[in-house]
Amino acid sequence: MKQKFLLFLALALSVAISDSLYAQKFSDLDKSPMDVASFPSSYRVSEKAIKIAYSRPQLKGRTVESLAQPDKVWRTGANEAAELTLYTDMKLGNTTVKAGTYSFFTIPGETEWTAIINSDVNVWGSYSYNEANDVARITVPTGTAKESLEAFSIAFDESDNGVDMHLGWGNTRVKVPFTK
Repeated sequence: MKQKFLLFLALALSVAISDSLYAQKFSDLDKSPMDVASFPSSYRVSEKAIKIAYSRPQLKGRTVESLAQPDKVWRTGANEAAELTLYTDMKLGNTTVKAGTYSFFTIPGETEWTAIINSDVNVWGSYSYNEANDVARITVPTGTAKESLEAFSIAFDESDNGVDMHLGWGNTRVKVPFTK
């Protein structure tokens, strides 16, 4: 009887310990999932020129202007500020930016947006944005597209003298040129 009790106790304890080992709480999917865009975009190419990690907010019946407010610094996505990595020195406008990792902000406007590379990293939103830490800025015209994008999106393509970053949300389109 004593052996049966000890066996039962050992079995009960192992089940309790096993359940606690596998009871990890996992969070639900993020409302604005994180994504990465790079150039070249093929996963088969290991040597990248540029990469950006950002979260992709959804319009959900709202306007771009209500979420990326005109004339205010925007984190360029949701959650953390977008994180830009240059794997080679590149120019944004007339400013050469050394290879490295930076935050990427924008200031949306009606007819043009300002793109900003900032030396602060690991930044939540744009609440602690500090203009004194800007590395480079460029103002570029906006465009419109017939196709509306529900989720904020970033893509790259090759240009004659570098790489163009394309930002799209709703019908708004912005091209930010990075040159060599």
